[in-house]
Amino acid sequence: MSTGSGADSAPAPTTHDTASAPEAPRKAKASMFSSLKIRNYRLFFLGQVVSNTGTWMQRIAQDWLVLSLTGSATAVGVTTALQFLPMLLFGLYGGVLVDRLPKRPILLVTQSAMAVTGLALAALTLTGHVAVWHVYVAAFAVGLATVVDNPARQSFVSEMVGPGQLPNAVSLNSANFQSARLVGPAVAGLLITGVGTGWAFLLNGLSFVAPIAGLLLMRTSELHVVERAPRGKGQLREGLRYVAGRPQLIWPIVLVGFVGTFAFNFPVYLTAFADDVFHAGAGTYSLFNTLMAVGSVTGALLAARRGTARLRLLSTAALVFGTVEIIAAATPQLWMFAALMVPLGIFGMTVNVTANTGIQMATDPAMRGRVMAFYMMVFLGGSPVGAPIVGWITDTYGARAGLAAGGAVAALAAATIGLILARTGGLRLAVGWSHGHPTVRFVPRERRERLATAA
Repeated sequence: MSTGSGADSAPAPTTHDTASAPEAPRKAKASMFSSLKIRNYRLFFLGQVVSNTGTWMQRIAQDWLVLSLTGSATAVGVTTALQFLPMLLFGLYGGVLVDRLPKRPILLVTQSAMAVTGLALAALTLTGHVAVWHVYVAAFAVGLATVVDNPARQSFVSEMVGPGQLPNAVSLNSANFQSARLVGPAVAGLLITGVGTGWAFLLNGLSFVAPIAGLLLMRTSELHVVERAPRGKGQLREGLRYVAGRPQLIWPIVLVGFVGTFAFNFPVYLTAFADDVFHAGAGTYSLFNTLMAVGSVTGALLAARRGTARLRLLSTAALVFGTVEIIAAATPQLWMFAALMVPLGIFGMTVNVTANTGIQMATDPAMRGRVMAFYMMVFLGGSPVGAPIVGWITDTYGARAGLAAGGAVAALAAATIGLILARTGGLRLAVGWSHGHPTVRFVPRERRERLATAA
């Protein structure tokens, strides 16, 4: 791996494709699961399968418990906000720590802390002493652990698989998380309706045994060595300057910031649609999450097969994602709304994976912890701002207005940043006619000029 200034890991794009992030090697397309051949990553992947399932169970149970205790979509939004508030406040400092310290021991500590939090919430719920403030505290505690855990997990992937398999491994991580989303909500729905939310919290706490065991069983000699940043002053500012000076980093982060803050607040949207719009229960809420997970897994596997991270794909996927949200907000029937969860999952995951992969591939390894912390701070840390806002819109004007507003923000941001990326990359909009149909596409400026001259 390069440990220089970042030029080796982020080669300068050509004039014809400046709006694209550096592509993965061609061999990434050879196999959808090629990175699983690496033992350390395979242990990590299997541990995350179990833990992610428990995490999704807790998310569903947590949202439904808060709604049951308060009857308020705003309270669900507050819970979501508290879980991501630490990322907003301390995310950049977490990235500095990740760049300084070995990532495997960090993950052992953070995964253990999240296990304890789940078990504590289970004890309170099963004994009948749980109150909404307990859930708030638990959500904030998980958020504190995530400040370090998230950038550590993101950047540790490259140490396990190396640069050649990084795009495939990032995509499989997303598929892993979303596959757990297929099982977790379904199991949570059964537990909530059958024996109560406390058992979902208990199983989540126990699920962390799997990733902790996987980390302990890894062969440290097979990890790709990355030079850690020494302790020093100004490392936080250095990371911010690094991102600000690279269009292939800053614009994807800005875009996912808008999408994550306003359009990805599904705990707020889907609980409100299940409870207020369609007058259904926890089973329907779980169904919405499961169908979205089907689309998300599909999107992640397609990304693993594709092996590229073009910024034009990112802006297009975000535009379609926002548009589908607006359409879903207007659907009159439950089955129609549920069916749209699949394309929402596909395009939402395409946004997530394309941004994540492109940013990691364009970042020098010595800066990756800080860059990924900044990325996750913007993507997840926007929830403390967005969740209460969309929760208030949902409570005041209805679930349809809240979802439509989130989709509109995502679509507008995608269109605006897509045009900025095109202009930065030396591209212009070309309107033409091909095979009897009008076409609208971006082409290099010199090609546009030749077309105009020929006309």
